[in-house]
Amino acid sequence: MTPEINLGSASCDELTPFSKLRLGIVVAPARSALFVVSDPNTQSYAGVPVDLGTALADRLGVSVDIHGFLNSGACTTALENNSIDVTFLPVDDERRRRVSFGPAYYRIQSTYLVPAVSDVRTLSDVDQEGVRVVGIANTTTIRSSARTLSLTCPQPVESIAEAVDRLKRGEADALALSREAFKALMPELPGARVLDGGFQSTGIAVAVQQGKPAALAYVSAFVEDAIRSGLVRRALDAAGFPDEPVA
Repeated sequence: MTPEINLGSASCDELTPFSKLRLGIVVAPARSALFVVSDPNTQSYAGVPVDLGTALADRLGVSVDIHGFLNSGACTTALENNSIDVTFLPVDDERRRRVSFGPAYYRIQSTYLVPAVSDVRTLSDVDQEGVRVVGIANTTTIRSSARTLSLTCPQPVESIAEAVDRLKRGEADALALSREAFKALMPELPGARVLDGGFQSTGIAVAVQQGKPAALAYVSAFVEDAIRSGLVRRALDAAGFPDEPVA
């Protein structure tokens, strides 16, 4: 349980204009520090952002209304358009122009996963003509991958599930994603390898719509408190990442 956060009622009003907390999350086949999984039978979600968002709603004294998206780009757009109130996203300059970020709770390193049959062994091997790289559309990872590749170009797909299917069908040679996310995907891709090194390092941070300074102050205080109290640590542990450090 997190200690009390004493902020004014205006903070709550600005963050929850509809008297509930509309939380945006990114759904994937397996959990990561960012991705959550869905249970089609109960229509519920589980993962680090769900734990944090639910705790934030409890602190505000409102219900949580969870909105699932196939990728972080769609989630960013929803926040920018005021379709959700808060989310947790990897940070880059493109997103900073569109939404307001508070503190990060986790730092990611992005790299590539290649199938078992691949001859690709290093990051430089990926940047070759004819190597088919896939990444998730409108994300920090695919933007960074595109900036660091010169002889090939990552092809966008809408979801993690689609990217994994392309690898399974032999329609892609490498998947650009955050390193910790690969851990839970490996069972679906026997023999697959995660390349050493990375092409991006950034934080996963709480975000609200621009022009809401009181809301930003409230969620920033909440995340800082969640880190100190161990809430983030417990959420990562519950998601299957006990060895991953808190930001």
